[in-house]
Amino acid sequence: MDEITIGLRLRTLRRWRRMTQQELASQAKVSQSFLSMAEQGLRALTNREILGNLAAALSISESDLIDRPHLTRDPVQSEPHTTIPLIREAVLANTLTAPIVDRARPLAELVTEMRRIDQSEVKFREVGEKLPRLISELHVHACEPADEAAHRLALETLIEAFQTATFNAKDLGYSDLAHIAAMRAVEAAAILGDPIAAGKAASLRIHTMPTTSWTARLTEAERAANALEPHATEAHDIQVLGMLTLAAALAATVATNKDRAKHWLKEAGELAKRVPDTPRENWGAFSKTNVGVWNVALAVERGEAGGDVLTLAHDVNEDVLAGRRGRHAAFVADVGRGLAKDIRTRSKAIKWLRRAEGIAPHKIRNDTRVHETVAVMLRQAKAEAVSRELRGMAARMGIPH
Repeated sequence: MDEITIGLRLRTLRRWRRMTQQELASQAKVSQSFLSMAEQGLRALTNREILGNLAAALSISESDLIDRPHLTRDPVQSEPHTTIPLIREAVLANTLTAPIVDRARPLAELVTEMRRIDQSEVKFREVGEKLPRLISELHVHACEPADEAAHRLALETLIEAFQTATFNAKDLGYSDLAHIAAMRAVEAAAILGDPIAAGKAASLRIHTMPTTSWTARLTEAERAANALEPHATEAHDIQVLGMLTLAAALAATVATNKDRAKHWLKEAGELAKRVPDTPRENWGAFSKTNVGVWNVALAVERGEAGGDVLTLAHDVNEDVLAGRRGRHAAFVADVGRGLAKDIRTRSKAIKWLRRAEGIAPHKIRNDTRVHETVAVMLRQAKAEAVSRELRGMAARMGIPH
C-alpha cells in the first residue's frame, strides 16, 4: 500500500525497528488506540511534540518520518523546487571573505531589489530569479565595502536575504539548507554587533533548530527576547522582538509549558499594540493581525478543533493579510486543519483548505501538514460528494487517490 500518510509510513518504520504498537506508544507517550488509528491513516500526525517523540522512540530523525517525494507532475507544486540548487550554491559557496562573483551592481540597487523580493506577490518565482545572484553580489560589497556605512548596509541586507532563503527552504522541506542559511545570518549579525541584527538572526536560528528538544528552543527564544527587549524602542525593533516572543510562544506550546506559552503570547499581543497593523510592511509580518494568526496556529497545535478554532479565526481580519499571500494561506490552512479534527466540521474543513490552496497554491501543495490532513481525510471520507472534493485536491498534491 502506498504510504500516503505519515501514520502508514510510521507503521513501516515501527516494524523495521521490530517494535510493537504498545512499546512505541509507551515510549512516545501516546495511547495505543491513537497510534493504531494513526497507523491506519485515520488520524493525522501533525502535532510537533508527538512527531518528535515518535522519531526519538524510533531512533530516527523527524525528517525520516515526515519527508515524502515532492516532485509531482503538477508544475505549481514542483516548480518552486527548481530554485533550490542555485540558492544552495549561493548560501554555501559564498563567504564573508570570498564571494563567488567578481562584480556587483551598486549597493543601493541591491537593497531596493531585496525589498521588492520581500514584498513580492510571487515570492518563489522572485527567489528563483533574483535571490541567488543577489546574495553573491551582496558578498562582494561585504568583502570590499566603499566605507563603514556601506559595509554595515551590505551585512544588514544579507541578513534579510538569508531570512528569505531560510523560510523558502524551510517551506519546501529543505530543513538542513534552511538552518545553514540561518547560521549565515548569525555570522553577519556577529560582525555587525548590533542587538537588532542579532535578534533577527536569532529568530531565524530558533525556527530552524532541530526539533528533538522544544525546551531548548524555548530557552533560546526567551534568552534572545530578553536580550533584545531593552534595545527595542523603534517600530522596526519592536517587530523583531515581537517575532521572538511568538517563537517563544510556539516553543512553549509544543513543549506543553502552558504558563510560558500564555505569557509569551500575551507579550506578543502587547507589543503588537505599539506597531502599525500592516503585516506586509512589517518585519516578519509582526502586527496585531499576525498575532491573531499565530493564536489560531497555536490553538491547533494544542489540539483544539472544530468550532473553537473557527471562533478564533473570526477575530482575524483577512483583508489585512491580503498583502502576505503565504501568511494568509497558512492561516486559512491552519483553520482547515483544525476543522478537520472534528467530524462535525469536516465538510467546512475542505472549503477552508481549498481556499488556502487558491491563495497560494505553490505553498499549500508543498505543506507537509496540509498533505497529511488531506491524506487522512481522504481515507476517512465516505460521502461521494466529499470524496470528489478531496480527490481533486489530493491529485494536485501528488497523493494517491
